[in-house]
Amino acid sequence: MAEIVTAVYENGILRPLQPLDLRERQTVRLQIVQDEPVEGENEGEAAIRMLVEAGLLTPPPRRPDVDPIAEQDRRELADRLGRAPGTPLSEIIIKDRGEW
Repeated sequence: MAEIVTAVYENGILRPLQPLDLRERQTVRLQIVQDEPVEGENEGEAAIRMLVEAGLLTPPPRRPDVDPIAEQDRRELADRLGRAPGTPLSEIIIKDRGEW
C-alpha cells in the first residue's frame, strides 16, 4: 500500500499529522520530500524540484542557446494570455471529449 503522509520532524522523530493504518512495530520505507522551498527558489522551481525528487518528473535538458524569461515578463505574458478573447483551451478540450 502506497500512501502520502504529511509529517513534522521534531527532536529526531517524524510525527505524522494524521493517524496511520499500521500495526505496532511494522516496518515501512520512507521517502522524504520537503514541502518548503529552498531559499531563493520560486514556486515553479520548488514544484519542479519536488517532482524530480519524488521521481515523478525528469527535468528537460538545459538549452544554453535559449535565455530564460524574466519573472516579470512571464507574469505579464500570463496576464495577457488570460485576457485573450475566445474559448479557453480547457473548455475546447472538454467539449471535444464529449459526454463521459
